[in-house]
Amino acid sequence: MENSLPDNFSSPATTDNITSGSTGKAQIKIALAIGNSRLHWGLFVGKTLEKTWDTEHLNADAVSWSSEKQKAEYLVQTVMRSIEEISAQNLLCLPATPAFSSPHTLSLVPLPLVLASVVPQQTAIWQSYPDVGIITLDQLPIGGLYPTLGIDRALAVLGAGNQFGWPVLLIDAGTALTFTGADVNRYLVGGAILPGLGLQLSSLGKKTAALPLISLPQNLPHRWAKDTAGAIKSGVVYATVAGVRDFIEDWRCLFPDSKIAVTGGDRTMLLKYLTAAFPDTAAGLIDAPEAIFWGISLLTVDC
Repeated sequence: MENSLPDNFSSPATTDNITSGSTGKAQIKIALAIGNSRLHWGLFVGKTLEKTWDTEHLNADAVSWSSEKQKAEYLVQTVMRSIEEISAQNLLCLPATPAFSSPHTLSLVPLPLVLASVVPQQTAIWQSYPDVGIITLDQLPIGGLYPTLGIDRALAVLGAGNQFGWPVLLIDAGTALTFTGADVNRYLVGGAILPGLGLQLSSLGKKTAALPLISLPQNLPHRWAKDTAGAIKSGVVYATVAGVRDFIEDWRCLFPDSKIAVTGGDRTMLLKYLTAAFPDTAAGLIDAPEAIFWGISLLTVDC
């Protein structure tokens, strides 16, 4: 069942079941941010965000036939399996007990899961997790939020603002490329949304008869291309970079002392393109891959 976000984002006493390999006995919490393309995981040990990683969306068909108990068991196993796979460096020492290994037995104390999602179908799956708190906009300490604002944008700008100071502009280079700005009073100034770099390339490859499906170039492409693939790369990259530059420069006119942070799966490529094409604009931009998890951590007094 869906629960409200725990006030302190803390686990029940789990020291008999789970211990941290690096910090001794400590509370362990999982944050799950569901994006348009992937699941983004954050592992908190005590007050520290120890590790982040990504996995694919769950297949709704895998749990559609299940009872609520079976769904809960499946989701707990999914969380534990994901942690175990990413813990190659002995970050966690998980006990070999039936609670963690049996496909038919729930852990006595499932790790608390804090969920932020922009994909309703995925949200519906995770509502069956036995200890889940779903983050909603009304829980965020930012003024001026509108009802349809993506929770991912709101959390990321909250995290960046707290980490780097207000005002702040957060650019999220994910499936969608978004701009979200807030002023010194933590009040939403506004933002914009356009298709991300990968989505633009994918759309041209899938929605046209003659254009190929190509991947992002590793470096800034030649502007005046002499082949179709090169022309697609040039058009998508240069038009996107020019648009990003325009938003950045306008924001800097409004808030000259503002920090500007970049997050999202395509942020590294976007920063590379910006640096090559407009080095003055790129100067001072902050790489902030964990911005959304910084935001999630601020919704608790314990993390």
